[in-house]
Amino acid sequence: MKHLRICTSAARLVLPCVGLGLASADPATAFQANDGMMAIVGATVIDGNGGPALPDATILIQGARIAEIGPRASVAVPAGARVFDGAGKFVTPGIVDTNVHMGPITGGATGEYTFARYWDRLEDLILQGVQGQLKYGVTTVRDSYGPPEALMAVRDSIAAGVWVGPRMYVAGNILGWEGPSTRRAPPRSELTFFQEQLDDLFTLGTAEEFLNMTPEEMRVAMNIYLDRGPDFIKYNGTSHTTPALISFSPRVQRVIVEETHKRGLVAETHSTSLEGLRLSLLAGIDVVQHPENVGLRVITDELVDLIVERGVICSLLPNKYTGRIWRQRLEQREAAREAQAVAQAPGAPQRRIPRTSFEIRRDVQATGLRDPGTIYWSNLEARWANGQKLIQAGCIVSVGADNLLFGRPGVAPEFLRKDHPVPEHLEPGIGTIVAIEGLVELGMTPSEAIVAATKHGAMACRALDDFGTLEVGKLADILVLGGDPLADISNIRKLEVVMKDGVIIDIDNLPTNPITGVWQ
Repeated sequence: MKHLRICTSAARLVLPCVGLGLASADPATAFQANDGMMAIVGATVIDGNGGPALPDATILIQGARIAEIGPRASVAVPAGARVFDGAGKFVTPGIVDTNVHMGPITGGATGEYTFARYWDRLEDLILQGVQGQLKYGVTTVRDSYGPPEALMAVRDSIAAGVWVGPRMYVAGNILGWEGPSTRRAPPRSELTFFQEQLDDLFTLGTAEEFLNMTPEEMRVAMNIYLDRGPDFIKYNGTSHTTPALISFSPRVQRVIVEETHKRGLVAETHSTSLEGLRLSLLAGIDVVQHPENVGLRVITDELVDLIVERGVICSLLPNKYTGRIWRQRLEQREAAREAQAVAQAPGAPQRRIPRTSFEIRRDVQATGLRDPGTIYWSNLEARWANGQKLIQAGCIVSVGADNLLFGRPGVAPEFLRKDHPVPEHLEPGIGTIVAIEGLVELGMTPSEAIVAATKHGAMACRALDDFGTLEVGKLADILVLGGDPLADISNIRKLEVVMKDGVIIDIDNLPTNPITGVWQ
């Protein structure tokens, strides 16, 4: 794609001195910084392991990795090293988001307009999306659903140094899912030729075909897909419908997990019912996405115990039910409860026919109050309760903000009305920040939330030996903040410097080649 190659030099821009005093700030040599020694001196280091912060510390960086880290008095800075003054700054590891979608994924009319317009520029769109993540300090992303070949192409180009971007782990299709058209559009008999092509772009033979396989057929099919080069596997433990239907038998789920583990890769699931999740846990998964969402139910003690016992990583998405969204919910809930109280007050007209089950569920959704014998909770209350329960039980929690390429609508901004702004909670990068803040709202300490967003994210990548904490020998994925996130987690918004693999990124010029107006 020549238009991407043309902007290669722009894509490799780095920032030599934003937020730090730099002894030598020659922009012409900034990109070569990872060939020499750098030192950040005087900053407070929050290493991502959850222990006390280390004030007035020095971090030495040799090439792409951390060479030494410790109190300023005990770490000698070699002559000739480029020295950054970190006094008054706070340093954390780069953030890892364990669930993003950086290719366009939305079906329906507006989503398909996006695909039709940018069909030959999917790599450009993905690059724009992942650079939006890096702009906010997300140095590693796990993309768990999208067009596999385009995602892998961008992944490989970033890894080769052709373009700047976060480290990418790619799953491709959610095994057992249809493409975006079939999931959200008319029956497949009514699909257009373009919609059929679009679905094939996502599935590569892993959709309905997988749902009808025997265990031995699945074993063969899994290895064909694994040979395509995904970094991890995500499968459809349940359908993406309400109610959620179990997609694979226990035997087939075990085959999916077994063949994934034979390659040394992580297996994870989308399972949004209590029984669906239980079957996936018993199959041996490593990660579960959005376990807060189990069909408007509170997650059972049995499942929580199973998650803890097996060390399964819970990729939570509190950005969908904390912060502004939760505050709005409380206001709406109070208004609904007041209206219900008026309707039920003595002297108010009373209906003589019983309420239907649908009316009861609608009332629960509006008020958050359940009638005796009603098993369903309202959506946000259930997610909030489940997020807290998983955290309090000591589950290994990571941040999986479900960020979309174009935020909540998931479609290019030119197809949206200007008077309907996109909320930030699913925008690339900032959605992850909202999720980290949400973990604290759910009961984590700021230190625990940072561990979830860094160390536990690296564990979900099976890459903790390389990144996720600030330790000698690990890759220098480093964020420099202008405020103390341990005192106030919202200080993670005070981002001054992003370093990935020992290179300081010019975050002010990300994305390097935007092709839509979302960041302009």
